[in-house]
Amino acid sequence: MIINFIKIINITFEIKKHIGNLTNKEEGLWNVELNVISWNGGAPKFDIRSWSPDHSKCGKGITMSGEELRNLKNLLNGSEEIFDINGEKLVF
Repeated sequence: MIINFIKIINITFEIKKHIGNLTNKEEGLWNVELNVISWNGGAPKFDIRSWSPDHSKCGKGITMSGEELRNLKNLLNGSEEIFDINGEKLVF
């Protein structure tokens, strides 16, 4: 016998600070944003993900501690060459 369990998870969030958009903000479109967010009442973390215009829905994203964000910044700043998926060199 196979039993399937469906678990409904209630996720709460509070955007503590909007830092900026990583995509061009156009009226009515979802945008990828960098925010400081508290998920489920936890400690605020840096968060990169797509958001609906009214922030009622979000897509998949990545959440990082301050140390992880600092390490990412250092990796990007220290890289001599980073290429996009088309093989074009990205300039920072």
